[in-house]
Amino acid sequence: MKRTIVVQRNDPNADTAANERKLAELKELAHAADYVVVGSLVQSRYPDRKYQIGRGKVDELAELVEALEAEKVIFNNQLSTTQIYNISETCKCEVMDRFQLILEIFAARATTRRAKLQVELAKLQYELPKAKAIVSLLKKEERPGFMGLGGYEDSYEQDIKKRIVRIRTELLHSSKGSELLRTFRHERGFSLVALAGYTNAGKSTLFQSLVEEGTIVEDMLFTTLSPTTRSLTINQRKMLLTDTVGFIEDLPHWMVDAFRSTLDEIFLADIILLVVDMSDPVDVIRQKLVVSHDIFWKRTEGAVIVTALNKTDLIPDEDLQKKLEVISYLAPAPVMISARSGEGLGELKQLLYENLPKWEHCMISVPMSEEGMSMVSWLYDEGIVHTIEYGDSILMEIEARDEIIQKVKPFAISY
Repeated sequence: MKRTIVVQRNDPNADTAANERKLAELKELAHAADYVVVGSLVQSRYPDRKYQIGRGKVDELAELVEALEAEKVIFNNQLSTTQIYNISETCKCEVMDRFQLILEIFAARATTRRAKLQVELAKLQYELPKAKAIVSLLKKEERPGFMGLGGYEDSYEQDIKKRIVRIRTELLHSSKGSELLRTFRHERGFSLVALAGYTNAGKSTLFQSLVEEGTIVEDMLFTTLSPTTRSLTINQRKMLLTDTVGFIEDLPHWMVDAFRSTLDEIFLADIILLVVDMSDPVDVIRQKLVVSHDIFWKRTEGAVIVTALNKTDLIPDEDLQKKLEVISYLAPAPVMISARSGEGLGELKQLLYENLPKWEHCMISVPMSEEGMSMVSWLYDEGIVHTIEYGDSILMEIEARDEIIQKVKPFAISY
């Protein structure tokens, strides 16, 4: 595990609590990437064009690197190629920024072809505006680092653009496959529910509690990169529950777009189950809710948003009520749960059931025959049989999706 120092430049007059939260998240990201954070350095000032932080602070950073035997420096602020070069020259070690760190984590955890393509697309989109500067600096001297700063040709920028086009085309075909899969799942009677929310909100723990199986649950960012889907039945309604990649703070739009095909699991769902960590400070909760709804806005296709306020067992009732009052306009009719203890999961399941796409009710009469019994068996598989009476014919009150109701319409006696 590499020893690393994290650095953050804060804008003057910026919110102190928000700055502390961002630095804490950076340390968690570094931990998720298997780095050991041995030191940190913070400076409040406007950005320096050559170093991001001040020149004197860079010298202080270099001394810290030497004293702590650090092998890498990670900035929370986005760095230009020139800034990375200048800082690494002074500190004599690898330097990266927060977005490169995120891409490194994604690259290490991508297991499917689609996930790997998305990571490569995000990496190329990050590098494209820097391509000319990278080539210019490489002509001076090769530099080590995550971006693989070596072996670039003058045509690097054109190569990036061509590769971006090829990946987008392949992901487009992949997304069409996802839409066909969604249609197929609907035809098989499954409604689609996607877990969404920030990392460490408890999504994977909730997923595990709802489907009652061993999903990987760690106190670490990005334990879920490739979506995981399992079936779930509530009040005889079948649904597919998908655990998705978590949101993080200040995620740029180009990165959201790069991971669009993974996030489609959220955007194409019938219900988005938005999980919120209520143990966060209330201003953090409010900010995360705002960003989450901003991501959903214009990208979803009529999905219902159900908000689950998680980790309520960790805070006193009085504090919980105060937080509820502040966020009520962002989370109407939420359900309060503890995914770890199981508290509130019954109410959550009922809320999911009530928000599923509506099915039609119908009373039918089918012949008492071998064909009639076969139809009864089929209806038990495809819908919900509320009542059944056997006599000269078989009277059934059923609830099912429209395609099934249309097929039994010749036997209907009332709707």
